[in-house]
Amino acid sequence: MQFDARQVYIPEADTYLLLDAARAEVKPGDRVLEIGTGSGLIAAELAKVTGVIATDINPHAVLCAKKKGVDVVRSDLFCGIQSTFDLILFNPPYLPTQPEERIDDWLEHALNGGESGRVVIERFAVHVGRVLAPGGRILLLISSLTGLPEVRDLFFRSGFLSEILVKKIVEDETLYVLKIVRKG
Repeated sequence: MQFDARQVYIPEADTYLLLDAARAEVKPGDRVLEIGTGSGLIAAELAKVTGVIATDINPHAVLCAKKKGVDVVRSDLFCGIQSTFDLILFNPPYLPTQPEERIDDWLEHALNGGESGRVVIERFAVHVGRVLAPGGRILLLISSLTGLPEVRDLFFRSGFLSEILVKKIVEDETLYVLKIVRKG
């Protein structure tokens, strides 16, 4: 496969908001997993503090992250990941996308959140507990376009509590980083 940088999500305001939140949250010794690493910017930065493993479904993103020295695996979410992690980061595809709006390329995996904007987030919420260590934390970036109450409810129904860690208005949406932990 020929690497194509145009197929990799270019870091935008959402990436930098999650990076800032992750820098404030990460502790030396944390085992960190970044799902959907894209360019690898966040994973590469956090690797300066502690051990990080990253995943991405997009083969172009995997190659891009590897060029930054990121320990990255091509995977759909955390399929094939057997370890547990203290901190899990995810900037999911959260844009509500109608079937006729699909562009059907690798970059779409970074953008297309399905009709609700929550299709990938729903799968993540159901299965993340398998790789989250006891006492572990999740940082999830979402948009007001995705439905903040609906996302928080998804995680609540999956056994988690969430709080808004940071928010930022960007153009016609508000970006949120949620900190999510197991109930009790």
